[in-house]
Amino acid sequence: MHLGFSSMNTVNDQDPATLARILEEAGFESLWYGEHSHIPRCRTTAYPPGGELPEPYKEMMDPYVSLMAAASATTTLKLGTGIALLMERELFSQAKTIATLDRLSGGRVIIGTGVGWNQEEFENATSLPWQRRYLAMKETVAATRALFTEESPEYHGEFIDFDPVWFEPKPIHIPEMVFGAMGPLGVRHAAQWADGWMPVDVALPDVAKSIKDFRQQVSEFGRDPANVDITLVVMAEVTPDVLKHYRDCGVSRCNIGVGMQNWNKPEIVMPMIEQYSKIIAEL
Repeated sequence: MHLGFSSMNTVNDQDPATLARILEEAGFESLWYGEHSHIPRCRTTAYPPGGELPEPYKEMMDPYVSLMAAASATTTLKLGTGIALLMERELFSQAKTIATLDRLSGGRVIIGTGVGWNQEEFENATSLPWQRRYLAMKETVAATRALFTEESPEYHGEFIDFDPVWFEPKPIHIPEMVFGAMGPLGVRHAAQWADGWMPVDVALPDVAKSIKDFRQQVSEFGRDPANVDITLVVMAEVTPDVLKHYRDCGVSRCNIGVGMQNWNKPEIVMPMIEQYSKIIAEL
């Protein structure tokens, strides 16, 4: 099992190049940055964990620019979005950004994506229908894959529709599209078309059973579960025994990071990296 590190990527965190260099030297497999282009001041959508929205959400930097800085300081560290809000950007421009990042990093990009939780943010950024966002996400990913893989890409869906285009350069390696989804509909979409599933551990009543059920759904769609990786975002208390348990459940990668109470406290990060770098070889 691989160990990744997630960061809110605010102006108060370690700069991406420094953090990436430290992670690579410590033996971590990947660095993951999330995305919120903005946060609406008037919002009726509840914050999923409950309570007030943490302040760092308002200060997040751009994940792709930050990951390019991380790429420039490293050679093997994988670069992940966790998660990118693909539907909240213009399709072609976003695909060009991802392809460029992948080429300049030597093929190290992983795209973790999701439909998002903030309806007001979503509706500010796109005319896609919030109530049908899972289908719109499926089409967004399919259209992006077409741009990355086809010589003369085109896509004709219900929400995304374009005739053949030139789209170059292609990525060096086609980035995996890992879907962060928790509810029954989202999990079913992940099983149907995603390259991987990225749930949060505290939202799963039983990690082992949830993975077993997910793999059964993958099989029902005629896909090989061995080809669909599972990246688990660890929000519970991180201990070596917890990570080993997740490994034994069949998790491909665990993404750890400082807890919400320690966001914007970079002094917490270095001791955590040092602590968990010692057990990477056991995972």
